[in-house]
Amino acid sequence: MTESLSGAEFKKQLRARQPKMGLFVNSQSPTVAEQLAHSGYDWLLIDTQHGPMGFPELSGMLAGVSNGGAKSIVRVAGYHDRGGIQQSLDMGADGVLVPYINTADEARQAVSCTRYPTAGTRSVYFPQRSMNKAGLLGYAGAANDNTIVALQVETASCIQNIDEIAAVPGVDILFLGQNDLCMSMGLYEKYEFPHMYTSPELQAATDKLIAAAKRNNVILGLFLFGTSRVGEFLDKDFTFISIGNDLHHILTQVGAYVKDMESIAKEKGKSWTRRPTALL
Repeated sequence: MTESLSGAEFKKQLRARQPKMGLFVNSQSPTVAEQLAHSGYDWLLIDTQHGPMGFPELSGMLAGVSNGGAKSIVRVAGYHDRGGIQQSLDMGADGVLVPYINTADEARQAVSCTRYPTAGTRSVYFPQRSMNKAGLLGYAGAANDNTIVALQVETASCIQNIDEIAAVPGVDILFLGQNDLCMSMGLYEKYEFPHMYTSPELQAATDKLIAAAKRNNVILGLFLFGTSRVGEFLDKDFTFISIGNDLHHILTQVGAYVKDMESIAKEKGKSWTRRPTALL
């Protein structure tokens, strides 16, 4: 296994338009997280906003990701979640994704929780897993440069205020959440699924995000289900891209196996079909 990049070098490569592909992890399993960290993805994001993991599970998952060599990000509850941000970073996360950012003030509060004074308000404590490799001074002295701070762009208000949000010092990544943004903009009510994702309204919002990020040298990130639109967003200079989540990966592979078994049974003159499900 090659030596893991520092957070600062990781961000430098992203800003140089070198893609880093990753995956959200929503199962609360350290075993799954560790195995996925060996899969070749550059980063894994442990989703405590929508996953059932608490701090003990999160600690084991972060240890597993570190063992596999991938960068680790934790999606916390929001800009107000000082405890979640603090715990995630102390337990060794390389960064955080803060959802539901609407204003520049919220962005500043989120960044402040990730930065040691005097740049921010993060509390220092020793010993913690984050300090195991470099010690207290070795870690804390470089943490403000190495910590990855991503803010989720998922509301109409965020798009309205995106120029001010992108200009907040310490914002590394603006991460587009198309599903929530479409809902916030009323596009699920206006369009039949899945046409909201190619609507002119969403395109205009995305273009505004891209322009603001480029003016401020902020990395563009994105959540996608599957690979069909990866090339499209690489062309738009999105470099931090998630290809769904672990549970979606499992269901996709299960769906492929079930489909094959239906075909095999039919070829052999046997009657077998999958049980009815809304997920596949």
